[in-house]
Amino acid sequence: MSRFNIISTPIDGVTVIQRKPIKDERGSFSRLYCAEEFINAGVNKPIAQINHTLTRKKGAVRGLHFQYAPHAETKVVSCLKGEIFDVAVDIRRNSPTYLQWHGEMLSAKNRKSLVVPEGFAHGFQALTDDCEIIYCVTTAYSSEYESIINAIDPLIAIVWPQPITERSERDSEQPLIDATFTGLSLPSSTNT
Repeated sequence: MSRFNIISTPIDGVTVIQRKPIKDERGSFSRLYCAEEFINAGVNKPIAQINHTLTRKKGAVRGLHFQYAPHAETKVVSCLKGEIFDVAVDIRRNSPTYLQWHGEMLSAKNRKSLVVPEGFAHGFQALTDDCEIIYCVTTAYSSEYESIINAIDPLIAIVWPQPITERSERDSEQPLIDATFTGLSLPSSTNT
């Protein structure tokens, strides 16, 4: 019996995973990750790292982060406390949805996760104070291969649900996309 509903989004590869809890008088149990079932959501590599983020202030934005090949990564993002607006931006060079984005509200209450595949930049906005998220990634972090897209780049035009209250210095100092940015080129098995 499946413990998840796998839901497609308008952008190929970006998937929502809805956890199905088992409830009784003590509370509930839900599976956060299952390699066997997540293959259906596009997670076809083993998890290499699990990260935890605490964002204290409502309105704060983190991202948009990504890694170049050979360290391109798939992320499975879940919110364990509070609520976030989680965003995946398609930066696959030859994709028909290049520079388009998809956002999902993730919360402890709605038990949703967002799969952000290789070839996408990722970021989120805290919609409540003290948001905690956990994200499983298929490739370990590599500072040498990491890059950032400015979260308020007008070419992408993400509609953040709340006024942005803060961003890290590193995230906010990123230049806007120009002609030198050509997107990511991924192996044909993961590139559209």
